[in-house]
Amino acid sequence: MRTFILLGRAEDALRRTLEGLLDPWVLAQLAILGLILAISLVVGPRLEARLEGRVRAIQGQPRLLRFLALLLRRTRWILATLLAWLAVFVIRAATLDTRSALLELAAALVASWVAISVLSRLIRNRTLGRLAAYAAWAFVALNLIGAADEAADGLDAAALTFGSLRISLLLLLKGGLVIGLALWIATGLGNLVENRLGRATDLTPSLRVLLGKLFKIGIVVLAGVVAVASLGIDLTAFTVFSGALGVGIGFGLQQVVSNFVSGIIILADKSIKPGDTISLGDTFGWIRSLRARFVSVVTRDGVEYLIPNEDFITNRVVSWSFSDTKIRVDVRFGVAYDSDPHAVRRLAVEAAKSVPRVEAQPVPVCHLTAFGESSLDFILRFWICDPQNGLTNVRGAVLLACWDAFKAAGIAIPFPHREIIMKTPVELSRPGPASRIET
Repeated sequence: MRTFILLGRAEDALRRTLEGLLDPWVLAQLAILGLILAISLVVGPRLEARLEGRVRAIQGQPRLLRFLALLLRRTRWILATLLAWLAVFVIRAATLDTRSALLELAAALVASWVAISVLSRLIRNRTLGRLAAYAAWAFVALNLIGAADEAADGLDAAALTFGSLRISLLLLLKGGLVIGLALWIATGLGNLVENRLGRATDLTPSLRVLLGKLFKIGIVVLAGVVAVASLGIDLTAFTVFSGALGVGIGFGLQQVVSNFVSGIIILADKSIKPGDTISLGDTFGWIRSLRARFVSVVTRDGVEYLIPNEDFITNRVVSWSFSDTKIRVDVRFGVAYDSDPHAVRRLAVEAAKSVPRVEAQPVPVCHLTAFGESSLDFILRFWICDPQNGLTNVRGAVLLACWDAFKAAGIAIPFPHREIIMKTPVELSRPGPASRIET
């Protein structure tokens, strides 16, 4: 019955609209709107091209430049709005106010679209921004033409009932709008607090990340619950859904939950933090960020590995900067047997000290470790405090410094050689005469 009533209302509104189109002033306003549209489409692009140079000349104000660029891309519609309001003013001055109603409606619709399309740019996701702009403009348009109540009744009539829960298209639209807006505000507030905590120098890096993540998760959950409750939906209706979610976690989401819980444990026990240099398996690099599900590790070659949090709990992790960033690096080398080992030790230590990344304290040391097959074997030990800048490069720099010092002192770097002793004489047989081949 309610559907038939709504159809009757729509039929009456359509009949009144068609009758109104026959009014001479309505036809005149339609002609004026067509002329305004033609002028804006022709003049708008030219005006935009002339204003673009002045807008680009603005320096040092990126926010103002971005806002003016958004307005510049809508020059034709802004021009159409101004011309429509000018026509309204002229008609009102010359005749009755009611004879410009169509022009007023068109100007209001275009102006609202320009404002909504600019404000929708605050949403970074362009798809969501367009959907929000279309939905907001449709809502404004329905209110301007006075059809908001009829549209709401029509959407509310299309509904499904599940026990005590009634779900209509109107409820879905309101729910999507309210929940989306609440989550957007909660996410923005969570990011703001997380960034503020990230700049708190009196807190440890792990504690800053932990507090930021907990606040962000809590504010998002709270916003969702408040949004659902504001729609008049009984939260007990989600009991079955929560039970199904628990079964899903038990069967298919255990890895996701495990990584999430592992991330909380990592942040709580402060085992790793952003900036730490670590080794996990074959991966050596420094931690860029800690996320709810994974840890971002960047290697020296610029590759970023997204390692699940669970791996840092179950596997052995080598931290080069857990309690102190100062680590010891070993370099092994050998010299010829005719070299003075005391001079070699002294030159190697001085060469290590000449490398900028080598720490002065503790002092580098060099020890004779073995009498090798073809060389005197030494080990040079020194300390660095920036392992995140690489280990191979500092080893190479120290070896080059040792090479230059040894070459200047006349100390040779031997190469392996072998002596073959033949104890049993072997007579080499001579080849016999070649056989003749008969053809």
